[in-house]
Amino acid sequence: MTRVAVGAALLAAALFALEGGEYGTRDLLAMRHQVRDEQARIIMLRREVDSLNRVARLLRTDARTQERVAREVYGMIRPGEILYQVVRRDSSP
Repeated sequence: MTRVAVGAALLAAALFALEGGEYGTRDLLAMRHQVRDEQARIIMLRREVDSLNRVARLLRTDARTQERVAREVYGMIRPGEILYQVVRRDSSP
């Protein structure tokens, strides 16, 4: 009887050591997974920031990029050029 009680007490202590307290083993594993996900997101965001910084630098310093944006976004043309706009015919009656 005492062996059974001691065994049960040891089992209860082991279970409490794994899952008891403020953070259990499952909680710690979930946090590790969350940390991994957040680190991957940080890497992705750093790449995006680097890319945007590159575009911003090109827009400030590169004449070709400035001209491309002026033509595409603002519809600007050079002197002497003719701008043609293709408009689709409305198919409704």
